[in-house]
Amino acid sequence: MNGLKLSKDYYEAYGKEMLEGSFSDYLPFISVGLAGSGSEVLGFDDEISHDHDFEPGFCIFIPSEDVMDRKTVFALERAYAKLPNEFMGFERQKLSPVGGARKGVIRLDEFLVSKLGNPEGKLSTYEWLKIPTQYLLEVTSGELFFDGDKRFTKIREELSVMPKDIKLKRLAGHLLLMSQAGQYNYARTAKRKDYASTGVCVYEYVKNAIAAIYLLNNKYMPYYKWQLRGLKELDVLSELALPIEFLLTAPNEESYVNEKTDRIELIAGRVIEELISQGITKAICGDLEKHAYSVNDYVNDGDLRNLNILSGV
Repeated sequence: MNGLKLSKDYYEAYGKEMLEGSFSDYLPFISVGLAGSGSEVLGFDDEISHDHDFEPGFCIFIPSEDVMDRKTVFALERAYAKLPNEFMGFERQKLSPVGGARKGVIRLDEFLVSKLGNPEGKLSTYEWLKIPTQYLLEVTSGELFFDGDKRFTKIREELSVMPKDIKLKRLAGHLLLMSQAGQYNYARTAKRKDYASTGVCVYEYVKNAIAAIYLLNNKYMPYYKWQLRGLKELDVLSELALPIEFLLTAPNEESYVNEKTDRIELIAGRVIEELISQGITKAICGDLEKHAYSVNDYVNDGDLRNLNILSGV
């Protein structure tokens, strides 16, 4: 059973009637759905996901206290808690899940502050550069089953795509780190037969390659354990999942150096082809460092362009 469908079906079966029956005056200010952390929000959940933080339930995003006072919120929390404990073979959890409550009654402003640091979802240039993309994804993913005043919908829409200049600045930094870790330091550590360090180089190369691929798809990168799963479903460069998996899983020892070098260059070459295809580099070479600085030159905002190239990573 997919967690998002379980959540929506549970809301349709019990939550909708509860809200419309006892809290109809507040419906214009309430959003209901599934958003935030958890594999089910992204549609990545499976049978293994059922061992923790998996239950029938949904999020009720409520307005600030001047619209919905504490007494009403307490009544809503009690009404939610009294909904059936079992649904479609799954039981609601009696203990708080790992990482805190992910479902139930949640102040929308507090939710946005916890993810973005801002109750309105308005981000400064610095925040766009520094907020981990997994939090942007958690705010914009999942589904709203009901949105009374459309406020949350509007915020989600405004945050759904990273501004182009921010994308380019972040991309430039990841390309530079790919170059340093994969095209430069991997070979040097291999020559020294320092295979522990070659492993670190591979990790840094792969981490930044994955980030670059998500940016080239105009998609937010999820929490680390879902990054490869999500990469395989992207429209652009999803075929690089296989060479990336090889780099991560093949041993870091002398007999694999040539094969890993080939994969590093294969990934770099495909990324460069995509940079050229999207018209965001003028460099004509296979050196990711030169492409990194060329991408940075495409940042339109002069102040942002002149920041250190690694400002977005």
